[in-house]
Amino acid sequence: MVKDMKTYIDEAESALLHTYNRYQVVLDKGDGVYLYDMNGKRYLDFVAGIAVFALGYGNTEYNDALKEQIDKIIHTSNYYYNIPAIEAAKKLKEASGMARVFFTNSGAEAMEGAIKAARKYAYNKDGKTDHEIIAMNHSFHGRTMGALAVTGNPHYREAFEPLIGNIRFADLNDLESVKAQITDKTCAIIFETVQGEGGIYPATQEFMEGVRAICDEKDILMILDEVQCGMGRTGYMYAWQKYGVKPDIMTTAKALGCGVPVGAFLLNEKAGSSSLAAGDHGTTYGGNPLACAAVCKVFELFEKNHILENVKEVSAYLEKRLDELAKECADIKCRRGAGLMQGLEFYKPVGDIIIKAMDAGLILINAGSHIIRFVPPLVIGKQDVDDMIAILKKCL
Repeated sequence: MVKDMKTYIDEAESALLHTYNRYQVVLDKGDGVYLYDMNGKRYLDFVAGIAVFALGYGNTEYNDALKEQIDKIIHTSNYYYNIPAIEAAKKLKEASGMARVFFTNSGAEAMEGAIKAARKYAYNKDGKTDHEIIAMNHSFHGRTMGALAVTGNPHYREAFEPLIGNIRFADLNDLESVKAQITDKTCAIIFETVQGEGGIYPATQEFMEGVRAICDEKDILMILDEVQCGMGRTGYMYAWQKYGVKPDIMTTAKALGCGVPVGAFLLNEKAGSSSLAAGDHGTTYGGNPLACAAVCKVFELFEKNHILENVKEVSAYLEKRLDELAKECADIKCRRGAGLMQGLEFYKPVGDIIIKAMDAGLILINAGSHIIRFVPPLVIGKQDVDDMIAILKKCL
């Protein structure tokens, strides 16, 4: 029996834990920058699975690489070496200039590892376990207990406290607020190079350099969350590279695997050689051959298809069109962002606009109640931007 979309949605609501307020559509397949529901309706995708599907849908070379690896081996555990993990780690090191790589299954797990590495680094220095971490208000680092503890939104945290302790919060782009939180127990300062869920706020050059200087002076580790803003999203492989300010530890995920669940945290030589050792951290699936084969192919296709160059060209056009729209529409307060990670802030909630857009064949998401977020596949062209603007205008 062929089921209709409502039947599938009803079955989902009766079987899945209700932790998401899902849009009332069952997506079935994708092609390029378009998604299709099970009824065949086409949607222009400006979400990319929340900044994941950088290469677009149905990339033959990517799909074939995964099929080839599936026919070889999918999983072995980290008691043994595997070639895709070795090659993927080399590509990550080359792209980032970092020294050591630990593969995870998600961005939240990468943040958990980064926190542990920072605390172990401090513990190795003085043997104490009362070290503190400074994170940013309005930040988002994940839903696991450690990542949640450094997420700067009390609403996300309050029902699950007590979380890991000794976390202090400052404000992004307010260096004095960071200095005010520093004590002799501070072991790390954590923030997103471009805040995502908190409203698409890029760090300023002054803030990046200021935090780096503080960390160098006091031997504090600088941790940058590049889960959403990394992997070419801003026109640089990692957003911090635009600033010329290198972290001690960084996290990456989302577009790292372009659909296959994989993340990583990376450490420079100082942090990598003086923190986590054998037995301190582990994962069953992290670094498995299938996920790492995806990572290898993603880096290969980024270079082959000149993804960073495309982002820089198309993002300038996207900014221009969004700025024009902001001037035309009295409900829009401002645009901000970096590369193909943009936000339009409205004077009113945007939920209804996003639903209207979906009905009109355009997939968008929010970043807070008043902000529409634009994180499309990195392969979009100027015509896709024009098509998106045309649909969005009708919905406004």
